Amino acid sequence: MIRLGVHTSIAGGLHRSLERAHELGCNTLQIFCHSPRSWNRPEYSKEEIERFVSLRRSLSLSPLFVHCSYLINLSSPSPDVRERSIGLLAFELEMLRALEADYLVLHPGRAVGQPLKKAIELASEGIKRAVQLTEVKGRILLENTAGQKGDISSEIPLIAEIADLAGPEAVGGICIDTCHAFQAGYDVSTGEGVKRVFSEIKRYLSPLKVELIHLNDSKRPLSSGLDRHEHIGSGYIGEKGFCRFLNSSELKGIPLILETPKESIKDDIRNLSKVKALLEAKDC
Repeated sequence: MIRLGVHTSIAGGLHRSLERAHELGCNTLQIFCHSPRSWNRPEYSKEEIERFVSLRRSLSLSPLFVHCSYLINLSSPSPDVRERSIGLLAFELEMLRALEADYLVLHPGRAVGQPLKKAIELASEGIKRAVQLTEVKGRILLENTAGQKGDISSEIPLIAEIADLAGPEAVGGICIDTCHAFQAGYDVSTGEGVKRVFSEIKRYLSPLKVELIHLNDSKRPLSSGLDRHEHIGSGYIGEKGFCRFLNSSELKGIPLILETPKESIKDDIRNLSKVKALLEAKDC
């Protein structure tokens, strides 16, 4: 069975994210466990968490992915920002356990003027410390980034360095974002490009695997280095490109989560329908 879902909002209560996913016909989903642009750590009641866990079971929504805060920068040269980032990552790992979620998706960090090697060492150490604080092991997915200035995880060999230094008790796998990959120079609109991504993952990251695909088209051309998501088929990856990507043998069994632009529920409906149609396409 193909696992296809979207990132849904927790506005109105954690359980509302599950209801929104179910209403869209999803069988998997991704959420934030708090505002991604705030350092605040909300306190959820035992009843609210139990309601979430129970409802998820009854709706058979699996796997469940939690995305980390955008503020986290484990490689920051600022000791204050780095300590706050480690603390927030630890909080999110605790929430992952409480919600009985499967994986936590993490952008490792940005160098902010530091040498790349130093930034990678700081990020890896920060990941290890957060895991040690919580003892939630092997549940972090490192996500590839678009190659914007300071990114330390836009290339698969760089992700492998972070994973190796952080260790298997911390990192449980990889999340590949199609928009980010395309903007970092991996042409996932072609069969050769998809094979390159997965061959590099096998070469540098084995035995770690891709546990999640973020499906996003790109508003910018190949190798632009800019993180700008677009509706499926409406960007530079394009409808034909996504048809080839979605029907690649390398994707078999990997959950798919949409993070496409969203002004209303109609956007999610349209993008989900597009993906389902492309998955059933006979000629790409």
